[in-house]
Amino acid sequence: MYVSHYRYTGKRLVRRANYLAVLIFVFQMVLPANAQWTQYGGSNHGFKAKTPPLANSWPTEGPRKLWNRELGDGFSTIIVDNSRLYTMYRANEKEIVICMSAENGETVWEYAYDSMPLKDHWDNYGRGPRATPLLVDGLIYSIGVAGMMHCLDAKDGSLKWSHDLVSEFSANVLWGGYSSSPIEHEGKIIVLSGGQDQSVIAFDKTTGAVVWKSLSFSNSYSTPVVLRIHGEDQIVALTETHVIGVDPFDGKLLWEIRVAEKKRENAPMPILIAKNTIMITARKLGTRSIRVSKRDGKFEAAEIWSTKKIAVYHGSIVLVDDHIYTSTGANPPRFIAALNIKTGKVAWRKRGFGRSSVVYGDGKLFILDANGDLALATATPDDLVIHSKVKMLENFAWASPTLAGRTLYLRDRKRIMALDVGK
Repeated sequence: MYVSHYRYTGKRLVRRANYLAVLIFVFQMVLPANAQWTQYGGSNHGFKAKTPPLANSWPTEGPRKLWNRELGDGFSTIIVDNSRLYTMYRANEKEIVICMSAENGETVWEYAYDSMPLKDHWDNYGRGPRATPLLVDGLIYSIGVAGMMHCLDAKDGSLKWSHDLVSEFSANVLWGGYSSSPIEHEGKIIVLSGGQDQSVIAFDKTTGAVVWKSLSFSNSYSTPVVLRIHGEDQIVALTETHVIGVDPFDGKLLWEIRVAEKKRENAPMPILIAKNTIMITARKLGTRSIRVSKRDGKFEAAEIWSTKKIAVYHGSIVLVDDHIYTSTGANPPRFIAALNIKTGKVAWRKRGFGRSSVVYGDGKLFILDANGDLALATATPDDLVIHSKVKMLENFAWASPTLAGRTLYLRDRKRIMALDVGK
């Protein structure tokens, strides 16, 4: 009797264990893993995501579409907070911040306001918006093509505070419109304006009050980034003519290095490639490595290497170990390329793509070019191996993809879609 009872109980425990394993597997398949991408470039602005196992290849028709919907004009990328997505678009004379369901793409809320580009704006590539919203502690921060900045409640889109960077802070806006995305540092929202004596501004994240404003560097299209240099946080920004390091607590200039004699269309963010060493790249600057040293409490910056063979226009950059992988070339021919960050030497350049953006997850490189072609690849210092390539969007797919969990989000100037790229 006791033997049969224990046998029965053992079988029941095994069944329960198997059932639990199946449940865990199902939840892993259905629920996104670490579905967070809350700022331009994701965590640390690196265009890299921690993901569950992802597919090694796709069917001929591409990865499975979870949903696909219309969305208005603009190049703002998509940020993710678990079950919700946020981005910006334009509808006629209005700019719109939108919150959507990550499950089906349906609109949760919208915040619309009147905003047209400034008079010198070049409309060939649309009228924006171009900057990407920022999500911090339940608040959304957005900046439009003419420098209109808003802080919204992420739950319902209600307005908390706003600023006009042009009228209030004399922000300089280039022919492509305002494009720098806001960033956060210890309760402050940092933005670039380019105004005299107020080219870098820190706002209180809750009230919008100015915490500090300083410096007189003309703004570019580039987004600033907070980097750890010599054990201290620094705002590092690529302006029209300089790379600068700024104290995030008071706006004091820590160091500067001139990288252009004339105003340039600099767009990519600076990235930290080694201890106290940053890398910048832009259409006409090429790519440069800059080391920041500290002596007697003062910072100095000096160029280590440079190359004209890699020049990123406005796409993203992925750093893996000692190499970056990116798209180079504003005009044809264009390449996907690898660069050794220690030497500045080009490891390889591959044709077959237009101007592209890249994101990285599970050891895989996702490449989206401006024509809407999406590729799944493995990038190593030796080669680029394309596993799958498929047409997913139309022209002007300039917004960088967003990878959250097993879902890849894409948009062009007409549509936005979610793709299941998991195993």
